[in-house]
Amino acid sequence: MQAQQKIHEWLEANRHRGIRFLQQLVQEGSTRGNESSAQAVIIEKCRKLGLVLDIWEIGKDHLIEHPAFCSDRKDFAGNPNVVAILKGTGGGKSLILNGHIDVVPEGDRNDWEYDPFSGRIENGKLYGRGSTDMKGGTVSLLLAMEAIISLRIKLRGNVIFQSVIEEESGGAGTLAAVLRGYTADGAIIPEPTNMKLFPKQQGSMWYRITVKGRSAHGGTRYEGVNAIEKAMVVISKLQELEKTRNNKITDPLYSQVPIPIPINIGKINSGEWPSSVPDIAVIEGRMGVAPNEEMKSAEQELEVCLKEAAESDSWLKKNPPKVEWFGGRWLPGDLDENHPLMSILAKSFEAVKGKQPIVEASPWGTDGGILSKTGNTPVVVFGPGVTKAAHDVNEYIIIQEVFETAEIIALAIMEWCGTN
Repeated sequence: MQAQQKIHEWLEANRHRGIRFLQQLVQEGSTRGNESSAQAVIIEKCRKLGLVLDIWEIGKDHLIEHPAFCSDRKDFAGNPNVVAILKGTGGGKSLILNGHIDVVPEGDRNDWEYDPFSGRIENGKLYGRGSTDMKGGTVSLLLAMEAIISLRIKLRGNVIFQSVIEEESGGAGTLAAVLRGYTADGAIIPEPTNMKLFPKQQGSMWYRITVKGRSAHGGTRYEGVNAIEKAMVVISKLQELEKTRNNKITDPLYSQVPIPIPINIGKINSGEWPSSVPDIAVIEGRMGVAPNEEMKSAEQELEVCLKEAAESDSWLKKNPPKVEWFGGRWLPGDLDENHPLMSILAKSFEAVKGKQPIVEASPWGTDGGILSKTGNTPVVVFGPGVTKAAHDVNEYIIIQEVFETAEIIALAIMEWCGTN
């Protein structure tokens, strides 16, 4: 019997067990700083599979001093990283399977149809925060490994499974794993791509722009300078910059993406009293970075944009807006479409789905940038899950896609690592 048929039959035979494992993982709400209980579920699973475990609390090994470190959190005690290795017999290529255990907050629970950590199953979908982003993908990785182990398929190269914290706030968990020495010949990150292949990932970073005005009574507002109105000048320039930057994107992998590298204005804070002219306005947002672009270059473009805004306005010329880069920061990733790992994943996809995969560029940042730029590990992002459902209320994942992804990844592991 062919290996693919054996893998498929094993996954079908263990379908109920796999669904229960995913349900259990979603029920352990693992928002930032509360990842330990979900990691305990992962650790128990990896121990049962006989994997070589490495469990540690990040924050040491010069993590915080590293140029790629980005987090407002310095104490990660009680919420460990987990790495579990399936050792090969030797002579094959190694592969990292990287998933993050942290999930974004659930928001207003009244907006959810079901409890956000229920793991409820309806019409072939499993609901709950983190089901799509990205516990479904993590379960696909472990099911792929378990199928290979259960069928006693001997791999030549090592498979390095990672369940990391802090992806949603900048990737400190994956950076800590790289600094601990975990690199490989290739890596797969099963973020919710709608089962498309993403060889390239947009990077991003958060900015904060402070615009100064001059306070006055609202009845004589002409005696002041309204910081909100001056912020509108800045916002107009940011919108122009977004158009200019995106007009330079010619990569066909972005042909279906309306705005490949957006400049999002996510938050504005100004004013303390309706009858007063506000003297400060603070704009916060997210700037997209192209896969082949340096972060510093993108920073400089925005800084030049602010200087141009100041030159266009007599008040701003004397009181130029100031920018600072803070909070979340995700390095971009850029892998050649013809890389062998892409070819193997595409071949495995076609074997399972009976059609060629769609190849696009990621519209958001992932930990792939850290693995590729800092760890020198080629990365493909591919996984189950509905992209638009990530971070949304009533987040869900299609259960069938979890198992199809597990089968595809199992085939790719065998082809990439080699078998005896």
